[in-house]
Amino acid sequence: MVTRREIIRTATAAAGAALTHKGLAAQYRQYDGLGLAQLIAKKQITPIELLHAIRARAELVNPKLNALCQLFFDKAEAQIKQGLPEGPFRGVPFPLKDLGHQLAGTPTTFASRIYKDNVPNFDSTLVERYKRAGLVIFGKTTTPEMGIAPTTESAMYGPTRNPWNLERTPGGSSGGAAAAVATHVVPMAHATDGGGSIRIPASCCGVFGLKPTRGRVPFGPTQLEGWNGLSIAHAVTLSVRDSAALLDSTGGAEIGSPYWAPPPARPFLKEVGSDPGKLRIALLIDPPLGTPLDPECRTAAAEAAKLCESLGHRIEEAKLPLDFPVVAAAFLAVQRVSFARGIEDRARVLGRAVTERDLEPVAWAYYQLGLRARAIEYSRAIATCQSTGLTVAKFQQTYDAMLSPTLGKRPVPLGVLSLSHSDTAAVLRGNAEFSPFTRLANVTGQPAMSVPLHWSADGLPVGVMFTARFGDEATLFRLAAQLEKARPWANRRPSV
Repeated sequence: MVTRREIIRTATAAAGAALTHKGLAAQYRQYDGLGLAQLIAKKQITPIELLHAIRARAELVNPKLNALCQLFFDKAEAQIKQGLPEGPFRGVPFPLKDLGHQLAGTPTTFASRIYKDNVPNFDSTLVERYKRAGLVIFGKTTTPEMGIAPTTESAMYGPTRNPWNLERTPGGSSGGAAAAVATHVVPMAHATDGGGSIRIPASCCGVFGLKPTRGRVPFGPTQLEGWNGLSIAHAVTLSVRDSAALLDSTGGAEIGSPYWAPPPARPFLKEVGSDPGKLRIALLIDPPLGTPLDPECRTAAAEAAKLCESLGHRIEEAKLPLDFPVVAAAFLAVQRVSFARGIEDRARVLGRAVTERDLEPVAWAYYQLGLRARAIEYSRAIATCQSTGLTVAKFQQTYDAMLSPTLGKRPVPLGVLSLSHSDTAAVLRGNAEFSPFTRLANVTGQPAMSVPLHWSADGLPVGVMFTARFGDEATLFRLAAQLEKARPWANRRPSV
């Protein structure tokens, strides 16, 4: 005889199947990456069905946003048919940022005309690890030229739009990734961060973005660090647990690594939901270089401080003992020299000099500044970065984390920070005012995250940034999961 419990269990399974197979293009957006992988593991959907659903969503949304610059669903289907490993994200579609990391047989253009024919015949180490985790790579997301802007606009692909306001920037340089995640095309997307490029778009688009510790994630095999240590790769995600599980899947040294981050005591996914304890948090609201601060950004940080206090944490207003103009100059020296070296390396491959007609105006200006930098200036900048890391590490012997606004402004209108702007000086000033807080963690190598805890009166996301001690992503994941539970954000969706 069939029992009532068996009838209920059968009916529940049937309902789940109906939920996932009927109207899948809309239904899958209720899940994060681990949730989708669980549906696949339970055979409620297949990887091919999920890929088709995401294709339908991408084809609906992308014409409005311009977040995906390459789509190769045929390649993704072939990857599925070849068989997927039993990783934590088995069958979950995933886009790469069109910068820094390679997928064999697909262009990596860096949104630059000098890279338009760059089609590698190998996978980057990070991409190999993504595939090992079971991810299905189906496309690439937009970025500004060479990733050097806090907006995502390029002469090659055009502007990417913020899903909360199509006339505003989604941030940069991982703006395409954040826009795709915010509109639930995908629950997570690859991103990189050399001066805030994960955290800036996470703030602008209302998603979670964590920049890992320097050396945590591999860059090889063609280079073993990004921007001479300033840049690191990870992702923007809807959920905290996806970010943690993805970092578990990709973190760790690769052969030839010049350095690596301290190994975690246990998997980061185990930190999600664990009690963070009573943290002592330094509140750093004022922009370090004295630039103006949008009242909404100030409010976001102040409200986050109150929320943390309500959760039992201790908040103390503080000031870092740093000469910020000197730190900013060191960051720019390393960035510009690294950028110029990348251009020179590409010129060797092209067999000709890169000219002003090859690059957007602001990118050309960066290139010239990098070429003019003296060797002693660069050496001094590296020493300044290292001494800054020591100063902040001593400061954080007292504090478990630092709290600040992610940005100095809400998402600015498109065009204001474009690399095609004719007034380079205005763009550089605008960059400093828009993103005054994020660069420090790139200088020191510390992990930092933007958490979507505030929306402005006019409906724009405003992120809040937390920075932990070097190597201590665990504290950030524990705190982020606590904040996610206290003030959920996944149910907030733009109308796009």
